[in-house]
Amino acid sequence: MDIHTNWMAVGVAALAHFFLGWAWHSKLMFMKTWAKEMGFDKMTKKEQEENMKKMPVSMAGNFLALIVTAWVLSYVIVFSSAFYKITGIQAGIQSAIWVWLGFYATTSLNMVFWQGKSWKLFFINAGYHLAGLLVMGSILAVWM
Repeated sequence: MDIHTNWMAVGVAALAHFFLGWAWHSKLMFMKTWAKEMGFDKMTKKEQEENMKKMPVSMAGNFLALIVTAWVLSYVIVFSSAFYKITGIQAGIQSAIWVWLGFYATTSLNMVFWQGKSWKLFFINAGYHLAGLLVMGSILAVWM
């Protein structure tokens, strides 16, 4: 099977997920609850300033990770389409859900089980990744 990567679609899908993350973690949605559950409200002013200095590098790293995620998801969509004989947005959404369930949701449970993080934080983070993958999957499936 010959698979061609549409890098424009991968880039747009990664950007869409990135900007969803901005909205998801902003005052518009879950910023206050997410920050509290992450323990940011307990940080000293100096620790907060250090975190802010790291933000450009963290954001760049996150964007590169989203490029890889979109690229891999594009392959999953192609294989899923061939195997299940589905196309379009349905293939993108179905692939996104399976990737989220099999990899993101299950591995994110470890922060509850091993790191002592709250279920509330799990649902905020898992919900973000599900929404982001659904957006990515829809964009990639339409452009493939």
